[in-house]
Amino acid sequence: MAEPLTPHGFLDGVSRLIRLARLEGTVDVRCLISGRFSMEHEAVGPGTVPFYLVLHGHCTATTGSAAIDLAPGDLLVFSHGDAHQVRVADGRKRRYEDEPGPTFVTRRTVGGGTPELDLFCGHYRFDSAAGVLLFRLLPPLVHVTLDDAAVRLADVLREEAGFDGSGTGVIVSSLCEALLAMALRSRPEQRLDTPALWTAMGDDVLGRVLAEVVDRPGEAWTIERMATAASMSRATFLRRFSTRTGTTVATLLTTIRMMIAADLLTSSAESVSHIARQVGYSSESAFAQTFRAAVGEPPARFRKKSVARD
Repeated sequence: MAEPLTPHGFLDGVSRLIRLARLEGTVDVRCLISGRFSMEHEAVGPGTVPFYLVLHGHCTATTGSAAIDLAPGDLLVFSHGDAHQVRVADGRKRRYEDEPGPTFVTRRTVGGGTPELDLFCGHYRFDSAAGVLLFRLLPPLVHVTLDDAAVRLADVLREEAGFDGSGTGVIVSSLCEALLAMALRSRPEQRLDTPALWTAMGDDVLGRVLAEVVDRPGEAWTIERMATAASMSRATFLRRFSTRTGTTVATLLTTIRMMIAADLLTSSAESVSHIARQVGYSSESAFAQTFRAAVGEPPARFRKKSVARD
C-alpha cells in the first residue's frame, strides 16, 4: 500500500525549492505614468530574473513574437532573462522624471495628475546553482493574475513603496519573494496564463507525489512507484504528468535532485559520495556526470568555487 501523502505537501515542496534558490527580490523602478510610454530591457545573464507587477492601469510586454497584455493584479516574470519591452501605446507621449529614493527610483509623468499606470519593475537575483536550475525549469514567461491574498500583499508593497524610508529595502525584498511564491502555486481564484507550469499544476495528487520526492530525493523514485502513489496506471500517470507539468518525469526528478545536491555541496562538509547517495545515486561517477550536465562543472570544482566566493 502506498504511504499516505500529506495534504499540503506540494506547497511545502515548492517552498523548499524556492528557499534553496536563495532569491533576493528587488524593486528597481516604480512607474507612475500617464499617456504613452515605452521602456526597453536588454537580455540579462543567469542569476537575474526581471519581473513586473501591475497595481493599476494596463500595459503590454513584448518579447520576440509574444505580446502579453497586463492588467491590475498581473505579475509577469521573465524566467530566462530574455530581452523585452514594456509599453503603453495609447495616449499622448509626455515627459517623465526619475526621482531617486533610498530603495528604488520613482518614474513619474511631469504634470500628469493621477497616474494611469502604477507599475513595479524589479528583478530576482540569486547566485546559487539551485536558483539557475529552478528558473531553467520554468517557461521563459510566467504570467499570473494574482489571487485575492496576493493582491492584498501587493497593496502592502504599494504602501511600503510610498513610504520608502528606513527598513523599506528589506521589507520590499521579502514582499517580492512572497509574491513569487504565491504566483508559483495554484489557487481556485488565481488565473495562470502560462501553460503547464509545474509549480502550479493545479493537481493535488501529482503535487503530493512530487512533494514526497522533494522530501526524500534519495529513494528509488521510479515511474511505477510514483504511479502507484498516485493510484494511477503507469500510462495514465505519464499522460497526466506531461499534460500538467509540461516536462518529463526524468527531467523534473533530476532537476530536484541536482538542486538539493547543489545546496548540500555549498552548505555542508559531507563528502561528494555521501551527497550522491542522499539524492539517489549509488555511483559517485554517475552523480558527477549528471551534476556536471546540469550545472556546468563537476561537484568538487563547484564546491571549491562556492567556498572561495563565500
